[in-house]
Amino acid sequence: MIRWGIAGPGDIADRFAQAMSRVDDGQVVAVASRSADRANVFADRYDVTGRYDDYRALADDPTVDAVYVATPHTRHEADTLMYLDAGKHVLCEKPFALNATQARHMVEAAADAGVFLMEAIWSRFLPSYRTLVEVIGVGRIGTPLQVDADFGRRMPVDPTHRMFDLHQGGGALLDLGIYPIQLCTLVLGPIEHVVAAGILGETGVDEQVAAVLRHERGGIGVVKAAIRAPLTCTARINGTDGWIELPAFMHCPVSFSIGAYGADPEVVDCAFEGDGLEFEIAEVHRCLAAGLTESPTMPLAETVALAATMDDIRSQIGLVYPAEC
Repeated sequence: MIRWGIAGPGDIADRFAQAMSRVDDGQVVAVASRSADRANVFADRYDVTGRYDDYRALADDPTVDAVYVATPHTRHEADTLMYLDAGKHVLCEKPFALNATQARHMVEAAADAGVFLMEAIWSRFLPSYRTLVEVIGVGRIGTPLQVDADFGRRMPVDPTHRMFDLHQGGGALLDLGIYPIQLCTLVLGPIEHVVAAGILGETGVDEQVAAVLRHERGGIGVVKAAIRAPLTCTARINGTDGWIELPAFMHCPVSFSIGAYGADPEVVDCAFEGDGLEFEIAEVHRCLAAGLTESPTMPLAETVALAATMDDIRSQIGLVYPAEC
């Protein structure tokens, strides 16, 4: 039984706690927040014994084996380092860090401590993504050459909302754009060159961003993200012998279409019961049981590379977070 602590009882932490009920070998035993009231409400809701109004107290709790870091983006590095230093395994919500420098610090700290660390890109562990990798691996579409993917929604401008708050690492890229980018690296491999454009809104965050990615193996990725426009939230993968289309929402589809040029498409059903976060929890448990310190499905080198790609995009559109200065 893996005993989990949760740092930051927000919406995603709610989903995580609910998903834990669908995993046999895990239990949430503690929660930490900057607010005692929020910690108590969350703990009461999920029958959690340990409840703290200080993140450090969670690190000091000897009953906690692993911590799910669901704090704001700007806290990810400091909180993860604290829990790693305390000998806890860590699943850190995406985006893993504000930038690649922070991500490297986190990866190095995990290696020094000899504990498990993974970025919580839940898409990678869903049945649809697992099946997608298998379908491409057996050559159903030949060699993948292009990925076109976007993720965007229309949100009212609210300077107090984290998505529009530069001080909290807000904007479209880190929150939404990472999903199309990670699909590109999953399918096409490492990125070697980026060309990007973006629009910074009145609060300073990126409200629209687009990038063309050239991959080392010769593929091209085209990605878009937005918080002021409802994009299709779909993806298409084109190969030498066929194509795959992921419907909305491309980061968590329950089916996808696959076809050969000139032939009718086949719909691949990947439906599942539950929310979906249980699959990344199960991956952490599988890795811990196997004595692994990282997941081969979401390796730490790729996490750092994703952060570096987003650094490159931000540099080109002039997006800097105050926490980096």
